[in-house]
Amino acid sequence: MKKTMMMLLLALVSLGAYAQHEHGNMAGHDEGMQMAPEFKDKELGTAYGHYLEVKEALVASDDGKATDHSAMLEKALAKVENADAARETAAKMANATSLKGQRQNFDALSNEMAKLVKNGKLVKGELYLEYCPMANSNQGGYWLSNEKEIKNPYLGEKMLTCGSVKETIK
Repeated sequence: MKKTMMMLLLALVSLGAYAQHEHGNMAGHDEGMQMAPEFKDKELGTAYGHYLEVKEALVASDDGKATDHSAMLEKALAKVENADAARETAAKMANATSLKGQRQNFDALSNEMAKLVKNGKLVKGELYLEYCPMANSNQGGYWLSNEKEIKNPYLGEKMLTCGSVKETIK
């Protein structure tokens, strides 16, 4: 019994030390995290959020999620002024039958979304216009992100970090 209690006590002390160690590692992480941008036009902010979900689905090479989020983006863009071209491209992505087709339309969608967010008057935070020269059969392609870290939606896991930040939008 004494041995069991001693082992239990040792396990608890070890767990506490581990938890404290992990907490210490998290202390500096808040400083590096980017604040989500906030737009004067709340509808644009909602649409931009859906755009990010489309981008993340493409990064993960998940065509089902990309289709679903493209459809949500299309609906959200219907409420945004001057967003007809972006809405039409989101509809093409939602109706694309392959991941390759979605990625081909993503460049046009990103260009249209970049125009919208640049005119959308950020009230808080910043976002990044990123570029991969190897996207679209070496024609290149842009996308928007909340973080400087490159997560390539055109090439997915094949070349996840291919690209660079071309512009900071504030």
